[in-house]
Amino acid sequence: MRKEPARRAPGTLEAEVLGVLGSAAEPLTPAEVQARLADDLAYTTVVTILSRLHDKGAATREKHGRAYRYHAVDDEAGLAARKMTKVLDGEPDRDSVLARFVTQLSDSDEALLRSLLRGKK
Repeated sequence: MRKEPARRAPGTLEAEVLGVLGSAAEPLTPAEVQARLADDLAYTTVVTILSRLHDKGAATREKHGRAYRYHAVDDEAGLAARKMTKVLDGEPDRDSVLARFVTQLSDSDEALLRSLLRGKK
């Protein structure tokens, strides 16, 4: 009996591609990204992921001959912050969402947040 490969969690491939872009010293073509990925992904899959990242504003691209070269806009922490902001922007009761979020923080995360809000870290 042939076992099907496990499905990746949503966003895993995008995170892997962003990791490759973020660690590169210069913008990369899809073929260069494909070569640096641990998985054996099809070229078209890499192009699709890069296009989605560009559409989401997580990567920039510049024309280089017939292809594009891509660069990450931000690191993983910055991208996570963008996602959180996008979620907040889509909520009609932003105050309630923020209040609920803060009440669910661990003590150490709450202390860190308070420190950051005071301008200290």
